[in-house]
Amino acid sequence: MMDNIRVPRLACGRPRPKPNSISADKGYSNRRTRRYLSRRGIRHVIQEKADQTANRVRLARARGRPPGFDKDRYKKRNTVGRAINKLKAFRAVATRFDKRGHVYLGIVTAAALVIWLRS
Repeated sequence: MMDNIRVPRLACGRPRPKPNSISADKGYSNRRTRRYLSRRGIRHVIQEKADQTANRVRLARARGRPPGFDKDRYKKRNTVGRAINKLKAFRAVATRFDKRGHVYLGIVTAAALVIWLRS
């Protein structure tokens, strides 16, 4: 006679690593997104929209201090974004027709070398 032994599952699905920080543009500067990130303990660099700044200043007593913003980290985000856009100028990188990861990595490496040699 077989006993039904249930082994508890420790984890379902793939592990979800939590990022240390996120840099985003003004489209993600709403209160809901900021609250979600702070609840999960993720630092963020999101520039505040001008109308949100004006509303916060107008309602100074009720809304409190402005959210933290690190200009140096935001500049680094801009640099990374421009580098990715330069890579996307190469059609093979932008469309990603290759089925194998190592082939795609080779194409990205070749594109990066061409960009480096041109500059």
